[in-house]
Parts: sequence; structure tokens; C-alpha cells
Amino acid sequence: MSDAAASLTPLGVIVLGLLAEMDLHPYEMMRLIRQRGEDQVVKVTNGTFYHTVSRLERDGLIAEVGVDRAGNRPERTTYALTPAGRAAAQEWVRRELPRFDRPEPFRVALAEAHTLARAEVVELLSQRRVALAASVDEHRERLANVVGRGVPLQFLVELDRRTAILGADLTWLDGLLTRLADTTLAWGVDELPDEVLSRLAAYRKAHLS
Repeated sequence: MSDAAASLTPLGVIVLGLLAEMDLHPYEMMRLIRQRGEDQVVKVTNGTFYHTVSRLERDGLIAEVGVDRAGNRPERTTYALTPAGRAAAQEWVRRELPRFDRPEPFRVALAEAHTLARAEVVELLSQRRVALAASVDEHRERLANVVGRGVPLQFLVELDRRTAILGADLTWLDGLLTRLADTTLAWGVDELPDEVLSRLAAYRKAHLS
């Protein structure tokens, strides 16, 4: 059996995440990606985007559910997420969320983490925290050692920066884990209040029509 999750790209996961919310045609997907700033997380060009959509359809992760035409516009194909696509996207998130050595895929996994159950997300992020905390300790010790040997700061600014960034990431992650422990925080679409879902639906209708 082929490993569908292993063949996914970060952009492919973003597309699957959009279709997990509702059926869309490619133009709508692209607009949502830009409106949500996800084009700042992964590089998106028209060529890579349409190639990704085509590949997802070829692999059976999305399926065509209709073709429509509005006025003089070209025909637009609407796609839906298949069960295989949902499973592959969730498995990809499971694999990337605890990893510490792949920062760019982690950002996409974090953006799509709401597709997994709260308890599973907490467990995966807790695994990542272990590796992150170890790296913070290692960087702080290394910086202290070289400073203690009298190495001038001008030669240590990047190590100092990296140490600070890792420490801030750890502080942020601890805060997120604390928030996730609060079950009054809605997690996943099923836990969103009806008024929030209505507001999102109205926004999509206004901006994607």
C-alpha cells in the first residue's frame, strides 16, 4: 500500500485543510490561502498550486464534484476532500507536529493541528517540547561556555540570537499547552459556537462569491 502522507507537500496539506472545511474550486482556494497569509508559510505560485491540485486529484485525495460557469468566466471545477485525503492530511500532521528538525513543515502542521483531537495534539506537542527544551539547554550552556572563555560578543551574536529564539519558542509552546489544557477553549470545528460558524460562513460567502 502506498504511503499517501509521505508523498504530500506542505502546500498539498494546506489545500486538503481548506477542502476539509468546504468544497471549493481552485480560485477560491487560492484566495483563501492569500487572505489567511498561508502564502507566507509556504511558497505558492500559480504553477505549483495547480500542479498540487492536479496531483491530489490523481492520487485520489480530492475529487471533482461539479463544474460551474458564472457569466462570461471560464468554467470552474469544484473539488471535495475524499476520506483518503482526510486520513492522509491527518497522518502528515501527526508525523510533523512533534518533530523539531523540520521548522517549515512544522508551521503547516501547527496550522492544521485543529484537525486532530485535542488530547492527541497535546501529546504530540509535548514530545516536541522535550526536544526543544533539550536544545534550549544545550544552546544556553554553549553560549555560557564561550562567554566564560572571553570570546568577544561580536563573534557570538548569531549564537545569542538562536538561543533567544529557541527560548522564546519554548515559552510560547508552554503557553499553548496551558491553553489547550483549558477545555473551555474551543478546539476543532465541532467545538466552535454556532455564532462563530455562522460568521465564518457569511465571510466566505461575501469574499468567495
